[in-house]
Amino acid sequence: MWVTGLPASGKSTLVASLRTELAARGVDAAVLESDVLRPIFTPQPRYDEQEREAFYRQMIWVGVLLVRHGVPVIFDATANRRAYREQARLQIPRFLEVYVECPLEVCMTRDPKGIYRHARQGEARHVPGLQVPYEPPLAPDLVIRGDTGEPSESVRRIIETLFSRRYL
Repeated sequence: MWVTGLPASGKSTLVASLRTELAARGVDAAVLESDVLRPIFTPQPRYDEQEREAFYRQMIWVGVLLVRHGVPVIFDATANRRAYREQARLQIPRFLEVYVECPLEVCMTRDPKGIYRHARQGEARHVPGLQVPYEPPLAPDLVIRGDTGEPSESVRRIIETLFSRRYL
């Protein structure tokens, strides 16, 4: 599963709740979070397009490897280009794309990591939704509102989708 959306849209909050619910059902999913993997794959990140392509290629490779060994994977990453997420879809047979839709203004207000603040101050030049495009999915498997509703309701909808597709 790939959970995508703008930075600060609510992806990580959703993924944490989802992982807890899956664990309660006996499913030990690996979460591949871009914020955790980036310092390992790109210790001195530039966040430019070339580096992003390499980073997502590596992240997808790890996910594919885990899936091939029977480990369910949740990608928690903006992946601003559709092509990144499509590469994962092409390589992972039972794939689900969840789009956390949230207005940019709400994301900028939340800004828990200061990404948007750094962009406004000229310290960040490659923030998806501001200086670089964010390409929302054209046909996501599920759309979750990141600015309204409760994470528990969103998790319930994801679990229902996983069951309906016989992924669980």
